[in-house]
Amino acid sequence: MLQETEIRSNGIADAWANRSEFWLSEYAQSLPKRKLRQRNPAPLILNGHGVSLRIENGALVIRDGFTHYPQDRHAYRFFPRDLDLPTRILLLDGSGTLSFDVLSWLAEQGVALARIRSNGEIATVASGTGYAADREKVDWQLATRADMAKRLAFAADLIRRKIANSIPTLEVHIPASQSRDMALFKANAGIARLESETFKDLNAIFVIEGECASAYFRAWHGLPIKWKGTARRPVPQEWRAYNWRSSRATGVKAENRNASHPVNAILNYAYAVKIAKLQIEAIANGYDPTIGIMHNSNRDSPAWVLDMIELERSPIDAQILQFVRGHTFAANDFILRKDGVCRLSPQLARVVAALAS
Repeated sequence: MLQETEIRSNGIADAWANRSEFWLSEYAQSLPKRKLRQRNPAPLILNGHGVSLRIENGALVIRDGFTHYPQDRHAYRFFPRDLDLPTRILLLDGSGTLSFDVLSWLAEQGVALARIRSNGEIATVASGTGYAADREKVDWQLATRADMAKRLAFAADLIRRKIANSIPTLEVHIPASQSRDMALFKANAGIARLESETFKDLNAIFVIEGECASAYFRAWHGLPIKWKGTARRPVPQEWRAYNWRSSRATGVKAENRNASHPVNAILNYAYAVKIAKLQIEAIANGYDPTIGIMHNSNRDSPAWVLDMIELERSPIDAQILQFVRGHTFAANDFILRKDGVCRLSPQLARVVAALAS
């Protein structure tokens, strides 16, 4: 006869498997339809434990990982110039192996490979096209960054467009409220200032950006999140609505990384997937991804890509708001660590990655 702890453990395992299968079906339905003779436009998203990529008789053979039991393990075989071959492969955390031959094969076939950590940070991006810099584009990046007047003009225009992109997200996806009205007011006022004022340093631009961002996310406060099965497996009370962008797990300093709330964990993951895609595109288009105009460049940061993601944040927010509003979540969809950090379950992460890519 099973002990109570064994029954509880089995119940949790079953719930995890059921939610994993649910998100797998959601992922399958989200894949775009292809046109005749069109190369596969959707990235191949792999996750779980035991992912493997190897070359076998000239073909790329891939086995997806395990995230739950029981689970049908997906396998793929791609031949050179195969129309089913995706242009991007995303490895979402997990574990597995690949060989040097695989990296060479991917480069020859123009397939980019990106690995995203479970915390929504990029571990590595390898462009399938290699890096053949366009000298004119790189010279423009260097010259614009070196000229403060041009750098300020670039930053002011970039933030103006970022704020302008936030307006449709607020109008369409956030219910009418006093805080939404204030966010729209701040956005329009910020746009006007960025179009008319002359700035002496980047900090003045960042102040406008910060004021608008603060009002923007304040308009999200109180948005309800639907849950099921909480009588059997409760979730933290603060997860029942969205009330802040920064993480409670970062201590006194308010930071957006290491999310403590499910919606922020989803946002961080979606942003990371989009950054990986933009980095691949930047390299393919001949830009140096490390030379930012607004963001400071350093060896460990794709500063140019961080500039470009600013224009994508609000459209991603709109997708995530629609996604959250359209689903009822369960405790098994998220992993709450001992340090208060929230992580996505592997199959939910797969769906979010597909949304953002």
